[in-house]
Amino acid sequence: MSENRICAVRLDDAAGAMIILDQTRLPGEVVYLTLTAQEEIWDAIYRLKVRGAPAIGIAAAYGVYLAARAIGARDYEGFAAEFKKAKEYLASSRPTAVNLFWALDRMERRMEAEKARPVEEIKASLREEADAICREDEEVCRAIGENGLALLKPGMGLMTHCNAGAIATARYGTALAPMYLGQERGYGFKVFADETRPLLQGSRLTAWELHEAGIDVTVCCDGMCSNVMKNGWVNAVLVGCDRVAANGDAANKIGTSTLSIVARHYGVPFYVCAPTSTIDMACATGSDIHIELRKPEEITEMWFEKPMAPAGVKAYNPAFDVTDAEFITAIITEKGVVYPPFADNLAKIMKK
Repeated sequence: MSENRICAVRLDDAAGAMIILDQTRLPGEVVYLTLTAQEEIWDAIYRLKVRGAPAIGIAAAYGVYLAARAIGARDYEGFAAEFKKAKEYLASSRPTAVNLFWALDRMERRMEAEKARPVEEIKASLREEADAICREDEEVCRAIGENGLALLKPGMGLMTHCNAGAIATARYGTALAPMYLGQERGYGFKVFADETRPLLQGSRLTAWELHEAGIDVTVCCDGMCSNVMKNGWVNAVLVGCDRVAANGDAANKIGTSTLSIVARHYGVPFYVCAPTSTIDMACATGSDIHIELRKPEEITEMWFEKPMAPAGVKAYNPAFDVTDAEFITAIITEKGVVYPPFADNLAKIMKK
């Protein structure tokens, strides 16, 4: 990928602002937003202007740093109390992506570790921690890409769902990282991107960034995955995730579970690309993952000139579903590839 790459989230410390790529404006416009108020940052996360589990974590880290930067208290107790209010507020923006809470908890731990220092030095350490979260995510994505690419062969057809690419992370992406590395090395992958209703992240975002990178990409409506696999065009499915339970169940954008079942039927390997920060060992199974319900208008009205359902009709709009571990071939992490039995092997890799 070019060094002049598009960046989903970055900090402008001099301006006291976070700069994000507004993903709701893609693919028609490439627009960057300058966010300074906590309400703006909360809204950007909730409204998917910044999205993708790793990018949400980075935005949360920089967001709570900016909140800390503005706290006027000079004593640790007063500072910590205000910090925790800001942390809880940002945590309320999205309930499913574990990276949101992981990043905020990590920032709080750094604050507590520095409690003996003056407040201004604590603020500086929080900036360091947020930068580290961003830098480490890029390293993690690169490692996931290398581990995933080792499972693939040149010329393969690959299918993905939603967007787990460079604009959802610090760089490279998770599920798209092997595709980017393969492109650099001449693998010639042919990628099929599920449209991903109702928010169209596959067609608006994945297809956009892969096309920009010169990767062969074809958009498919979600309901076409069986037909494409039956034609023999897909050799592997790679998806991201927002949370992995201790037993290997994985929550990802709605429709991922369906894709995993279809892949099993046609004997296509189904890989979940997951930074270890998304693996929640305190969450026993997928049934313990809280699934965000979003407004019905996203289905019936959002992308249309006029409503596409009768007035008054109800619409069910969960943002995610849970793919059962039995349909997952392997979970690709930055520490290695995890195979079943997931309950045992996830625990092992998390101890590394």
